[in-house]
Amino acid sequence: MEFGILLEYGWVLLLLIVIEGLLAADNALVLAIMVKHLPEEERKKALFYGLAGAFVFRFGSLFAISYLVDVWQVQAIGALYLLFIAINHIFRKLVVNKGKEKKDEIKERKPSGFWGTVFKVELADIAFAVDSILAAVALAVTLPNSKLPQIGGLDGGKFLVIFAGGLIGLVIMRFAANFFVKLLHTKPGLEIAAFLIVGWVGVKLSVYTLSHPELAILPVGFAKSAEWKITFYAVLILIALGGWFLSKEKKERTSIEESNANV
Repeated sequence: MEFGILLEYGWVLLLLIVIEGLLAADNALVLAIMVKHLPEEERKKALFYGLAGAFVFRFGSLFAISYLVDVWQVQAIGALYLLFIAINHIFRKLVVNKGKEKKDEIKERKPSGFWGTVFKVELADIAFAVDSILAAVALAVTLPNSKLPQIGGLDGGKFLVIFAGGLIGLVIMRFAANFFVKLLHTKPGLEIAAFLIVGWVGVKLSVYTLSHPELAILPVGFAKSAEWKITFYAVLILIALGGWFLSKEKKERTSIEESNANV
């Protein structure tokens, strides 16, 4: 693989790690609240089963979407979904202040038994897997093809980058969630920035869809042009910097620490 292509793949993988880390922190917080009512040993088992399920769901989602990624209708649905979760999350966070309500809502519900909790964790993992894989596909789909053989319906290099991003997200969710939750808590603007980035990635997938040969609303090849790539990454970096520097730092205990859940 040429150095320029290798550099581009490395850059996308780095972006995936950052995005996965921020999303994993939000996901880990949700899971910690969901299993909080269980005894410590059962809580650990429920989270372990959830982690195993998340791996299966992410790998399965990636394999399924690898065969459908070139269908413009699937690309359009993926783009709309990413835009929806970004707008929905930001709206709830800024307008409805749903973050606290979600936590209170979970607390108020009658606690489920062990297997009921595991089932809910697995359902949450399915949603997290879809979010993660779609964001990863949107970032990787415009990468140049590698010389690796195809895996599923994707170029081998793209498949491995997406798979690595998803796997790293799981590792972060399990071992580094506290760090990212603390980071999001002390720099709350990063959470908004993370979902703005998800929305911007949705725009990227929209551009890719609109330049699909069967639609050609935008010039074919525009999504892979240097101009669009520079614009995309410049805006992405500005969003990230804005989230970091415009955040007001807070020093309080995080919900994940209060729940004593080792996610």
